[in-house]
Formats: sequence, structure tokens, C-alpha cells
Amino acid sequence: MGNSVISNHIRIKMRKICFCPTILLISSILYGQQGNQSPTPGSASEKKNYTVSGFRHGISFFPEIRLLHVQYEAGDSLTFDKYHSTDVIYSWLERWADDFPELVELYEVGISFEGRSILQITITNKKTGKDTDKPAAFFEGGRHSGEVTGTESVMWLAKYLLERYGKDPDVTYLIDTKTIYLRPVNNPDGHNLYLRTAQSNRSTVRPEDNDNDGLLDEDAPDDLDSDGLILTMRWKDEKKGTFIPDPRDSTGRIMKRVPAGQGIYLTASEGVDNDGDGRINEDGIGGLDLHRNYPENWRPQNEATGRGFTQGGAGEYPLSETETRAVVTFLLSHPNVYMVNSMDTSVPMHLRPPSTSPSEERMFPEDLKWYKTFDELGKKITGYERAGDVYNDYGGGSPLFGHGPDFGYWYFGAIWYGDEIWSGARNKDYNGDGVMDQLDVLKWDDEENDSLGFSDWKPVKHPVYGEVETGGFDPKFFSQNPPSRHLEPWVKNQALFNLEMAKHLPELAWEPFEVKKVKSYKSDSTDYQLKISFRNKGKLPTALKQAHLVKIVNEDRIVLDFDTTGSVNGKPGYKVISEEKPATSRPGRGGYGDMERPVQRPVVSRNAGYTQGGAVTTAVFLIRFYNRTELKGKASLYSTRGGVLKDKEFNISSNK
Repeated sequence: MGNSVISNHIRIKMRKICFCPTILLISSILYGQQGNQSPTPGSASEKKNYTVSGFRHGISFFPEIRLLHVQYEAGDSLTFDKYHSTDVIYSWLERWADDFPELVELYEVGISFEGRSILQITITNKKTGKDTDKPAAFFEGGRHSGEVTGTESVMWLAKYLLERYGKDPDVTYLIDTKTIYLRPVNNPDGHNLYLRTAQSNRSTVRPEDNDNDGLLDEDAPDDLDSDGLILTMRWKDEKKGTFIPDPRDSTGRIMKRVPAGQGIYLTASEGVDNDGDGRINEDGIGGLDLHRNYPENWRPQNEATGRGFTQGGAGEYPLSETETRAVVTFLLSHPNVYMVNSMDTSVPMHLRPPSTSPSEERMFPEDLKWYKTFDELGKKITGYERAGDVYNDYGGGSPLFGHGPDFGYWYFGAIWYGDEIWSGARNKDYNGDGVMDQLDVLKWDDEENDSLGFSDWKPVKHPVYGEVETGGFDPKFFSQNPPSRHLEPWVKNQALFNLEMAKHLPELAWEPFEVKKVKSYKSDSTDYQLKISFRNKGKLPTALKQAHLVKIVNEDRIVLDFDTTGSVNGKPGYKVISEEKPATSRPGRGGYGDMERPVQRPVVSRNAGYTQGGAVTTAVFLIRFYNRTELKGKASLYSTRGGVLKDKEFNISSNK
């Protein structure tokens, strides 16, 4: 990321790390050669290197490029016919904070491995209450470096909400009554690497030994022809060949795999075997997976027995990575968040927990019912054919450990999706054979994308193999993400699904209070019944059952604050009968959070359980007067995920 984004809203903390890694000879020679070649199409003519922080045994600098699908400087308007660099995204976050100060709060939630700010915005009407006093949703993108479509969907939603506030009644009502937390770029280091070099990686750029040879990042891909893409590389070998031109493709562009020795080509990702281990590009920049670094059901990358489960990319320990930690610490400090979608690419699919077992084995039926409701709702809005759990519906019975959606449900007790956007251009079965394969993808590219997604094979000089050819589908803006001209429909539909989920959040409103005299005594005392009622106007209950189980939420709680004016002989002149004792909170033991009620006046509180969508909850208080004719007060309602209602007045009087 450049240094252009600085404002009074946030302080961008950049840490410049100097290092002298061991650089393998082949990579050094190769990148020296690249400096003499023609500029990358779509890039600035002045050659610069992009340097990645951290000690590694391979190259840490790469030619900095400008990709035609990406906008690198912010303009007067934000459109979605291009992807946006981190600088552009952060510029728009600042601009929105300036232009909509009553709706937007911009702040830093963490610092990346390379020292970049991780920025987030809160969208809510500040005049109608604090963000933490309202039910909330959290949407993020950019966790996986190359899956940048999720970032654009977050930005599309932010723009949609802000530009429609005050014009669209549904959007206005949502922002008045709910809170939306948006984090466009979870992993700014990877986002920058992906959009400013030919390199790709999974998540963080922290050096990692992906091939277990004791070396870190020693075999990154090499852009042999300096076109800004790491394409497929093929070379002739009729003794070991495993590919032939696909006979179904008259243009000769795509290939078909055949048994070894029956083909005429061998293939690999474009690059060089920099560490001489017989493999190409097997240990590039980074390699940890931020989506396997969550604490729920985490497993190590290696274990001692050889018989246990392991998880590649898991990190040294749960939440070892600052980017994942920034998500978890924010959410645990904001338990008003009920709804989460942390978006990736590219299946496409609405993807949810569980990741290690079938849904019916581990989830409460009433919670699973809500997930299935959102599965179907999502498919209707986005058109995705698939929706379901990670373990069965996505993985076919193969577990994923340390996965975000599992943390979201079992640890955080929320609705949490990790949706996969974009189809990899598998959009139509042209020949009707029931399979959307490379031939269908190529046909779609020709008909709908002006054949821009496939690079024709061209000769390149390889330092080891001699004459090779590079070509194939664009790995960044065709296979992994939509071509920029096709971007907006995908990010829009995904954002509209997220918006619809937010509209299902609980919403609490007072019902009329009831006061009734129930009994009079000869000793000048009288009992009154006070009924305090509220309705959940939203669709979701104020808590999932799992949230209650793990105590991430408190029960809905009614608090009565009495005005003791008019006390009798220095005494309050009333008593609440069968008053519920307040929950105790001892240091280190947990308990109820600060509900911001005044402590100098007598208060009575009562738990009211959890309120289903559309239901009314009533708490009954029996209050005895002693030589008193009137008692005034205010009722407040505190619900962790249903929000806060404050200071509804009531009056108990013998004259009514």
C-alpha cells in the first residue's frame, strides 16, 4: 500500500522492515533479466519493485505492475467495472466518513503483519442511539489475498446504504434501527501483493515453509515473459507427456489430460524450480490460511502421533495471525453482532457451519432451521445453485478445522456465513453434457467476454527447459474473480443477500404498560400489579439457542428505575414483592455488563428470557404501597442482540 491515505480520522501506521534474505541464484538471474524486457501491458513505464516484508530464503521483491482490471487512484465516483486497490478503498472510507459524519465512523481495528492499518467503518444513525445499543451485522472481505471480489461486495453495500439513506424507506429504517459493521480488506498485505504484482498467495505474507524442506518462501512463481500474469507453462515431452490438445476445441487453445507417456506436453505453473527439488512454485510468498486460524476446532499443521487430524495453513496456534485476531477481538467486544458474512471466491455457494460434522449431529434444530431459511433465501437472491454446510454440502464429508463459520456459531453463537462468490466462469453448459468444463468456460469467454479471459499460447525462453509456451486462462480476473466488466452483478447480488439477512435482525419495541390494583390491606397498604411488555418486531429471536448455551449473550432484561420523590417519613413508602435478586459479578468470574443505568436511585431488574420474532414478552412486578398514593418511574430494556430501549415512563397511582 502506498502512503497516500492519511487523515485526521485514523493514523496509518506503516512499518518499514529492512532485511537481507538469502536469494537463490536462479531467481536472482531471472529477475535481473526481466528488468530489460518491455513494460507490462497496462503498467507504468517506470519500472519499480514491490518488496515484501519478512525474512525468507527466496525472492522478496517483484516487479510492481498495474493490472488493467484495477483502479489505483480514487476518482470522483466509485464504480464497479474495475477492482480497487487498498489505497482507493481506504480513500473512499475516509471520504464517506467526511461526507456522512452522522452515519459513518471510521477507525482502525488492527495492524497487519507488514504494518498496514486494517480499517473498518460503522454505519448507523448516530442520532438514534449508539452502535452498540442496536442489533448489528458484520460483513468483511479480503481475507484470502486473491479473493478480492468479497472486498468489492463490501464496498458496493457501503455505497448502496449511504447513497440511499433518506431516499429509500427500507434503507433509512435499517440504518436508523440497526448497525452495520463493514471491513472491506481483512488482509491488506495480501490484497496489495495480489493487485500490485504477478504473485498470488493464500492469505498473510508471513514467510512459511509450505513444502516442509526447512526453507521459507524459496520457490515463488516467476513471470517469465513479464506480462503481469502467472499463466500455465507447457513444453514438449513425448516420452512423459500428460496433455494433448483437446480434440473438441478446434482452436487448439485448451488441452486434455491423458495417461503419462500418451501426451505430447508436460505442464506446470509459469516459473522455475528455484530450489532444485523437482517441483515448480510449490513454496511461494506466505502460505498460512487466515480461514484456518480461528480457535473453534483448530488443529495444528503437524502432530506427533501421525494418527491425528491436522490442518494445512493453520498457523502456529489459534489466532496466531494479527488479521484473524482483529476479527475475533472486535466481535467478542461487540456481542450485539448477530449476523456475519466473511466472503471468499469462487464456487459459487452460500457456505455455513458445520465444517467437521453433518449439520444435524451438532446444531440445535431451531438454530439450524434459521440457517436453512437463509440458505434458500440466498439462492433466490443470488442465483447460486448451492447452499449448505462446509462438511457435507461443500467438502463431501471432509473436515476443515479452525474455520470461521464454526467459530461464528459454536463459539460466538451467531449466524455466520463464509460465502463463495463467482463461478470461475462455469456459467453455462453449452453442449448439454451435464458438466461445465473448460470447453464451456472457453465458449463463455468467447461469447460473453470478447475472448479476453484466455491468453493464447506464445513462446518463451525458459532458463532450464529452453523453449516453452505460456498461455491459458487468466488466473486472477477470470478463474479466481470475475472479469472486471462482469464484476458488478456478482458483488451486487451478494451484497443484497447480506442486506436481506440484516433485515431479519431482531427489533424490540414497547407495548402498552398495564397497572392494576390487586389488593388493599387494613394497615393502609395496597398492592399494585405493573405489567411491562415489549414486542420483538424482527424475525430472528433475540438469541440463538447456541448463544445462550455458551453465554455470549445475557437474557433480555427489564430494569425499573423508581422516582422516590414523596417518600413517607424518610422511607420510600413502597416495596417490590418477590423482587429478583440481581446477578452477582465477582472479579474474574464474568457476569452482567454495564447497562449504563443510574446507581443513585432504587432500581429493580428482572430477566425475561429470550424473545422470539413477532412475540410479546411480559414481566409482572408486584409493588406494595405503604401510606403512599403515587409512584413514578422509568422502564428500560437491555438485550444483548435485540438492542436497548430506555426510559419508558410509568405511573402507579391510587387515583387511577
